[in-house]
Amino acid sequence: MNNKEIIAYGIGRRKQAIAQVILKLGNGQLTINEKSGSTYLQNNLTYLRKINTSFTLLGIENTYDVNVKTHGGGLSGQTDAILLGIARALTKVSPENRTILKPAGLLTRDARIKERKKYGLKKARKASQFSKR
Repeated sequence: MNNKEIIAYGIGRRKQAIAQVILKLGNGQLTINEKSGSTYLQNNLTYLRKINTSFTLLGIENTYDVNVKTHGGGLSGQTDAILLGIARALTKVSPENRTILKPAGLLTRDARIKERKKYGLKKARKASQFSKR
C-alpha cells in the first residue's frame, strides 16, 4: 500500500469490535478485510446505509475509497466501529467536517459493553428462580 495515496486514517471501537479505517481518493468503493463491503456485511442494507451516513451528511458520496481492517465482536458492533472510524478520518481530512459530524453524534464512542458475570449468578444479573419452600 502506497502511503502517498492515503488521505486519512481513523480507528473506531464498539463493544468488542475494533475497526481501522483508511480513506483514499477514489469512487466510493468499500473494502472490509479484503472483501467487498456488501459481501462482508452479507448484503445487509441497514449496515451499508449506516456506514455511508458520514458521507451523505457531508454530501461527498463516491469521493473516497474506504479500506477497513476489522476484528472482534459481531457484524453490528463492527459496523458501528467502522462508522466511528470513518467519522474520525473525515475530521482529519478537513476540520470543518467536525462541525457537521459532531451534532449528528457520529464522533461519540458508544461506551456500552457487556457487563461481567457475578459470582453465584447465571449471567451478569440473572439468578436462579427463587423458591420459598
